[in-house]
Amino acid sequence: MQIVTEFNQLAKLQGAETLASRAFLAGMPKAELHLHIDGAISPQMMFDLAEKNSVILPYKTVEEVEAAYEFSDLQSFLDLYYQGASVLQTEQDFYDLTWDYCLHCQADNILHTEISFDPQTHTERGIAFDTVISGTLRALKDAEQKFGLSYKLMLNFLRHLSEESAQQTLQSALPWAEQITSIGLDSSELDHPPRKFERVFAKARAEGFKIVAHAGEEGPPDYIWQAIQLLKVDRIDHGVRADEDPALVEYLIQHQIPLTVCPLSNVRLCVYENLQQHNIFKMLGQNIRVTVNSDDPTYFGGYLNDNFFALADAFPMTQLQAIQLAHNSFTASFISDQQKQFFLQKLISYVEQFNAKEK
Repeated sequence: MQIVTEFNQLAKLQGAETLASRAFLAGMPKAELHLHIDGAISPQMMFDLAEKNSVILPYKTVEEVEAAYEFSDLQSFLDLYYQGASVLQTEQDFYDLTWDYCLHCQADNILHTEISFDPQTHTERGIAFDTVISGTLRALKDAEQKFGLSYKLMLNFLRHLSEESAQQTLQSALPWAEQITSIGLDSSELDHPPRKFERVFAKARAEGFKIVAHAGEEGPPDYIWQAIQLLKVDRIDHGVRADEDPALVEYLIQHQIPLTVCPLSNVRLCVYENLQQHNIFKMLGQNIRVTVNSDDPTYFGGYLNDNFFALADAFPMTQLQAIQLAHNSFTASFISDQQKQFFLQKLISYVEQFNAKEK
């Protein structure tokens, strides 16, 4: 069977016009392209590692941590995020954190994941770069061997830190260049425009890395333009504010620059008051290559399937829309065309077999 590559071809699949059930969404093959591994630490793991590593947290119980997950903006989240990351100190800690996320991938039928890690979060407090990446990679390789999880690794610069710090981090990453596929930009978006890091991203491109940047979450559409024109990104993380600029929308459509959208995150960080206001299906209908992702799942109320379920509850999501989103997750990834074809075939076979059973 020829792999479908265009949205209108997907509509020919039998049953595609029906509403997507939770069972359909749960089993649907998918990829996740926007996941911060430090944001996947559970409250229980945070407490366990704090005790093991003698880190004092300002919370006495797991319930107190969960009660703190009420954020007013991105910065209020980041304050807690960096506090939680402080319990990660040894190579085994980073292994355990990543392995726990890999098990969620298996449960959510994520066939491919592109994990982001922020070494500066840890090197700034004296943890070696090699400690961070070694534990993370060991868990990913184990997941690949034990249940076939495909993965890529993205290194993110923290934009609230200096360009010099980013340059030093890039230098530390070069010995690991074969293990790192892409370089990204995250952390506090406001007052830290992409242009601040134009030179370091030029060097990263010259070293052969794919380029990604958070833009258009809290920052204006101009930040998305800067990421495109100055950093020359292959993909935009978030990007939901693009629809404020019609010219930008047309550019994204014409050049098919992917947006890794994180619905539950956008609500938790007050980008939208509720999920019904979200523009993901508007953008999908415009043929913008949007994908669904969980961002920092333990802080924002759910992993990848939880984001799909929440969208299905907030909108009358059809199978076709769900298939489009899953299709985009594979085509927007940094895997080879051959791997994309392989995973897309699994997606189409799944739809056909699911609907055949439902008859």
